Amino acid sequence: MSTLSPTSRAAPDSPSFSTPPPPPPPPPRWPGAKPIPLAVSLAIGIIFRFAVPKPSHLSNQAWQLLAIFLTTVAGLILGPLPVGAWAFVCLTISVLSRTLTFAAAFAAFTNEVIWLIVVSFFFSRGFVKTGLGDRIALYFVKLLGKSTLGLAYGLALCELLICPAVPSTTARAGGIFLPIIKSLAFSADSRPKDASAKKLGAYLIQSQIQSANNSSAIFLTAAAQNLLCVKLAESLGVKIANPWVSWLKASSLPAFISLLATPFVLFKLFPPEIKETPDAPVMATQKLEQMGPIKRNEWAMVGTMLITVALWISGQALGIASVVAAMLGLSTLLLLGVLDWDDCLSEKSAWDTLAWFAVLVGMAGQLTTLGVVTWISDGVAKLLKSFSLGWPAAFGILQAAYFFIHYLFASQTAHVGALYSAFLAMHLAAKVPGLLAALALAYNTNLFGALTHYSSGQAAVYYGGGYVKLPDVFRLGILMALVNIVIWGLVGTPWWKILGLY
Repeated sequence: MSTLSPTSRAAPDSPSFSTPPPPPPPPPRWPGAKPIPLAVSLAIGIIFRFAVPKPSHLSNQAWQLLAIFLTTVAGLILGPLPVGAWAFVCLTISVLSRTLTFAAAFAAFTNEVIWLIVVSFFFSRGFVKTGLGDRIALYFVKLLGKSTLGLAYGLALCELLICPAVPSTTARAGGIFLPIIKSLAFSADSRPKDASAKKLGAYLIQSQIQSANNSSAIFLTAAAQNLLCVKLAESLGVKIANPWVSWLKASSLPAFISLLATPFVLFKLFPPEIKETPDAPVMATQKLEQMGPIKRNEWAMVGTMLITVALWISGQALGIASVVAAMLGLSTLLLLGVLDWDDCLSEKSAWDTLAWFAVLVGMAGQLTTLGVVTWISDGVAKLLKSFSLGWPAAFGILQAAYFFIHYLFASQTAHVGALYSAFLAMHLAAKVPGLLAALALAYNTNLFGALTHYSSGQAAVYYGGGYVKLPDVFRLGILMALVNIVIWGLVGTPWWKILGLY
């Protein structure tokens, strides 16, 4: 008679020790567009098209394109698809509905400014691939990094130096500065998502993202949205002579003073626990020794960018367009082997930017041509006039509205594509000097880049580092926004008067 051991058979009333069945698998995720954001985005356009009365002096084509544009903007905010994919879907709708011809819909894909942005993204890849960006940042840490405040200034000044040649703020944040800040923080035993984050990492993250706002504003080629602003301004008749130099003249004084103030102000508002960092220069020296002497490709990158920036500055006098100068620089890097074509093909952000920038620029241009932007701006101008406001007051109100409405946007470039033309037209209708209005809106497009953790690509990158808590992001975002507004107002107003902008 066989017997079973206690371990082989449980008593009838005893609990079973067998392995519980695995939980049922989660339902398969829908692989396409997110249903709710898709439905809301489409509903906004459909309701506007068929439920809102059309002004008599606007054509059906104009009203229908405005509805599609509102759907596009809603999708950029809600995100039913990645930005480029959603832009393409909306472009398809505009052609399928015969709102735009195929040629009109794709006309902006030959836009010089958009291709300048694309080529500039490739320069960013060159800085990261050659290690030149890391080397420059480490030199600043070595020179200024004996204190936490010195570290913050070193990183901020480094970004100011390289940003004219690296127009992607996200690339600068993710490819160069966040890795260095993490390394510095780890060396001080400052860890993400931990109480030790406030030792060093949290302050350096906040200082860098807030400083980057002013770095991006100071040079035309420091951020992709700057170039888009210039193009949209031109479509409304605001021509900026010698754009690179004119932009720098107007931005230099307020942006540089605000940049210098930012690390110090944050040092008081959001102080790090560690005030002295004597090991940071040592660490930077060690890493520079590991990198060895400056390599051939780094020298080639330096030389190419110096020539390209020189052509951007003097191109108008020489008859060389900015995009041609950029093409020459990229061709040089390809011929010298600093970049290869696979590097360009794999730069997804560049091709994505080409797709959705072209859609937004094309739609904005067509809305202007069809009279929609003029209709909106005239309505706002009449409202402001009813309050008996002069152009300075209208300027302040419109600039503030443009700035703080960014809480609704998850991208600076999406904000520009959606609202820049309309707000510039409102300024012009309120008799604000055109060049002043165009540049101030463009500068504000950079200054609101750190309002929230989603307000820009670099904000998302830095927040993703895990060093700063969300309440601190919002609190410091609004405080530093007000600091920037005050500095730019007090310094920029007389400076722009001297330059003759008004």
